[in-house]
Amino acid sequence: MRRAILIVLAVLVLMAVFQIGVAVGQNKYGTPQTVLHVVAGKWKAEATPEQRQQAIEGIQTMAAKVPGIKNVWLKTDRVQPREYHYAFAIEFESRAAADAYAEHPAHDEWYKVYIPLREESRSLQVTNP
Repeated sequence: MRRAILIVLAVLVLMAVFQIGVAVGQNKYGTPQTVLHVVAGKWKAEATPEQRQQAIEGIQTMAAKVPGIKNVWLKTDRVQPREYHYAFAIEFESRAAADAYAEHPAHDEWYKVYIPLREESRSLQVTNP
């Protein structure tokens, strides 16, 4: 009888250890309440590499001036469709910050550099709220 109790306890301990291992091994992720603005596009054929770089670097300059911008991603890792040349993303603290960005004078200044070089672009915004 005592041996049976020890076996049952050993099995329960092993099951508990297994469950803890499963819980610890699960992927942890978040659902932030920020707004992510993602853009992919093509440069005009006449846009020089220097001009393209200036436009992308201009996003950092703009981000420093526009309230509510939390993070920027500027290096294109992979973009689709394949005929597109660049991608960038801007993370906003809130929907209000994302809406205000489009009307901010720093955005207008950056557009003066960016728009003449852009042949085509697609943008989207994603969030969790």
